[in-house]
Amino acid sequence: MQLEELMDGQTFKPFRICMSDGKTFDVTNHDMAFVKKNEIEVGLVIDSRGITEYSTRCVLIHITHLEDLRGQKA
Repeated sequence: MQLEELMDGQTFKPFRICMSDGKTFDVTNHDMAFVKKNEIEVGLVIDSRGITEYSTRCVLIHITHLEDLRGQKA
């Protein structure tokens, strides 16, 4: 599973990023994250208008795996 495929706006599927330090970050819509060459920037705190108030950068080499969030209850 590639990040670019998951982030495609037309076929987006919610997913969880699992990092080597044990942290996880949920990406529930394609506007929450931005894939760069060596990292993905993920919005962490989204306000009522859908605007990111805080974000974090996940270096790609520290991502251990991605989990599918479809079908999981919020």
